Amino acid sequence: MNEELHLSIVIPAYNEQDRLPATLERLANFLAQQSYSAEVIVVDDGSTDATREVVKTAMERYPFLGLICAPHRGKGHTVRQGMLAARGRYVIFCDADLSMPPELINAFPHALEDQAQVAIATREGVGSRRIGEPGYRHVMGRVFNLIVQLLAVRGFRDTQCGFKGFTRESARAIFTRQKIDGFGFDVEVLYLARKLGYRVVEIPIDWYYQPSSRVDPLRDTMRMFRDVL
Repeated sequence: MNEELHLSIVIPAYNEQDRLPATLERLANFLAQQSYSAEVIVVDDGSTDATREVVKTAMERYPFLGLICAPHRGKGHTVRQGMLAARGRYVIFCDADLSMPPELINAFPHALEDQAQVAIATREGVGSRRIGEPGYRHVMGRVFNLIVQLLAVRGFRDTQCGFKGFTRESARAIFTRQKIDGFGFDVEVLYLARKLGYRVVEIPIDWYYQPSSRVDPLRDTMRMFRDVL
């Protein structure tokens, strides 16, 4: 268990019995084409469906797969558990729906090999694309980003995209300090990265909107605003 791997992929999951099988299969196909060692850690956030059973069944097929069972406290808490348990030289967390092509995963360790300590996906700016996102969701995201830039962390066009990568050292330094348990944890992570003097780079991605997103547009936006405050 102390063996260092090249890459760790952490997936926070809450009631993801339907979406995880396809995501894990896509990751398995992707990792089978890579020459490096890797692990995938699913962290269950106290799901009330069969998420844990789905992962345990998949573990019989995929030796790279692991499961952490956590009480239901929110995405920030769940990601934190996985990031601190990861053994990879580079550690990425990604959403359970894998809403970007898995081929883009390699862009994160490549960026981290080039003098950066944190690499975050962005759905804004040159080279990025949002596919299928309703207009109201985009507007709400832009308003939230403006609030983040005014109150907490400047300079990032997209703090909430669910794909972020870290060197193992920066992951441990950041996530041992990170405290927010809800969706607002992304802002805290970037705030801590800046405070610790880490270089953060943005990676434009193709992002495919998933209608079954676990984020409630109104309720969770208000909670994230509270977290930013």
